[in-house]
Amino acid sequence: MALKATIYKADLQIADMDRNYYAEHGLTIARHPSETDERVMIRVLAFALHANEALSFTKGLFDTDEPDLWQKDLTGAIDTWIEVGQPDEKRLLKACGRAEHVYVYCYSATSHIWWKGIANKLERARNLTVINIPSETSAALEKLAKRAMQLQCTIQDGQLWLTDSVDTVLVERETFKAAA
Repeated sequence: MALKATIYKADLQIADMDRNYYAEHGLTIARHPSETDERVMIRVLAFALHANEALSFTKGLFDTDEPDLWQKDLTGAIDTWIEVGQPDEKRLLKACGRAEHVYVYCYSATSHIWWKGIANKLERARNLTVINIPSETSAALEKLAKRAMQLQCTIQDGQLWLTDSVDTVLVERETFKAAA
């Protein structure tokens, strides 16, 4: 018998002063049986950073042809493709051909090793941005994970804070590669 997804619900209030974006989003996140709370929270973080009415979670780990999140325009073309973890270079190059903007949010202690191994293969991917979330930060985010969450995200001057009204996490980010 196949294991089913665990459903997480999050009310996410975003105050992004860098983009002048202020909104509340009711998120439903399907956690794959092999997925950790840490990965779920990195997906929530990616949503907060790119929040838009058209941004949505996909089937993710349930469908290998889809990213973790994407934003499509009114014609159905993919504007933003967001991956979480350490995808291989073939997947990323394919994504760069299908989408206007591609983002990767990696978060493990081995991210530097992964990036060193594929960085030269992705030099020509001009629409690719790769951001590392240090393992200390992702571990702190993991502690915020609950089946029902009330989260507030504040983004100002490039800094991001995520809080559940009890604990607050300053999200450190390191850019491995910026889009050209």
